[in-house]
Amino acid sequence: MALRLHNTLTRALDPFLPLHPGRASLYTCGPTVYNYAHIGNFRTFLFEDLLRRWLEASGYDVFHVMNLTDVDDKTIKGALAARTTLRAHTDQFATAFFEDSAYLRIRPAHAYPRATEFIAPMVALVESLLQKGVAYRGEDGSVYFAIARFPAYGRLSRLDTRELKAGASERVSADEYAKEDARDFVLWKAAKPEDEQVGAAWDAPFGRGRPGWHLECSAMALDLLGKRWGVDVLDIHAGGVDLIFPHHEDEIAQSCAHTGKPDFARYWLHGEFLTMAGTKMSKRFGNILTARDLREQAIDPAAVRLLFFQTHYRQPIDFTDDALAAAAVGVRRLGAFDARLRTSLASEAPGPFDGIAESFVATFTAALDDDLNAPRAVAALFDFVTAGNRLLDDRVPVGVDGRTAWALAGRVLDLVPGPPAVDAALAGWIEERVAARQGARKARNFAEADAIRQELAAKGVEVEDTPQGPKWRMGGVRA
Repeated sequence: MALRLHNTLTRALDPFLPLHPGRASLYTCGPTVYNYAHIGNFRTFLFEDLLRRWLEASGYDVFHVMNLTDVDDKTIKGALAARTTLRAHTDQFATAFFEDSAYLRIRPAHAYPRATEFIAPMVALVESLLQKGVAYRGEDGSVYFAIARFPAYGRLSRLDTRELKAGASERVSADEYAKEDARDFVLWKAAKPEDEQVGAAWDAPFGRGRPGWHLECSAMALDLLGKRWGVDVLDIHAGGVDLIFPHHEDEIAQSCAHTGKPDFARYWLHGEFLTMAGTKMSKRFGNILTARDLREQAIDPAAVRLLFFQTHYRQPIDFTDDALAAAAVGVRRLGAFDARLRTSLASEAPGPFDGIAESFVATFTAALDDDLNAPRAVAALFDFVTAGNRLLDDRVPVGVDGRTAWALAGRVLDLVPGPPAVDAALAGWIEERVAARQGARKARNFAEADAIRQELAAKGVEVEDTPQGPKWRMGGVRA
């Protein structure tokens, strides 16, 4: 079965047929760098990471662009509150985003355009829309897109513009607004004193100002994809469900009005929310947990990845400590199996491992080809581990297919935990207790030796007696 993706535009599972065979352009809406990204944001970014990895594992040449929104209402408000420039305020959060992405093992995009670095393409796009008569300059000096002059408006969100509430012909100057408030949206905002104060205003033929939020993604995507592959239609555009309207709807309107093409992207993919106690995670609700919080708690990123991949990207996840703890146990099981594979007998000849590897790869591939069904792929992975451990217990050599299958799972899901960080003080204490246990064993005081082993185990330390002496490690549940 070829790759099929749930396309928000068609509300159906569509076979993935890129514009150019073997090539896939992917644009994903990145963070607004006015604060630290929370794990609800990263749930979306991890679903997009899985999409990117599976496209590449399937043989596609992927060009992935993720934007950084560094000029909008929120970033300007933050810079004003911090009494600094827009660039200084957003730089710190852009850096934090890259650090958090690396922590969660998210594969870097090929391009991270910042809105403030693409003002020229944005100005050109507004000029084009003015010339085509689908945009106009308002009395306030801002430039607006006239949705009544774009008949296809509402196609993505299934919004019926005939049923908008009274007053819908008014203009919307805010970057974000409610669905029932759909009106002519702002493309270019006339400069205000606060914009000038933080360095968020630029000259343009239609007046000094700054871009509206929706304009930014269209201009950057068209500019980068045009320079890379000479195209003005994306293969895939992805983001969270909260971006369907107004952001993605407005992107389609301004992009298609500019290019004259019926589509801005052929496939629109949207990930569901992450909730805490049933409530969407949002700074507005004050229920924020950031990736930095998880790092400070020494949570292995593999556990976060497993937790998210155990639920389909189009289903909501309720984040709990118990669920994260269970995921941590799961990835330790995978880590233990990985360690066994690396130290097991290897063989180039066909054997029993080839059979379970072939079955795993077939199930794994079918699952991810079916709209990135990560839960089924994860289940197949644990079945492979169970069957593989039985063979390793019988000292069956691992063939080439077995190692290749395991490597595929690593490239796509990346769920093997890394070595836990151990600070110097704890490491010194462990070494002292391990030495004391060894001394007790030499003195044949086995009761004391067992007591020390239990003391170490209570701290998550495992001790293995080898011909070269005792070895210790943190964690590691045997698969």
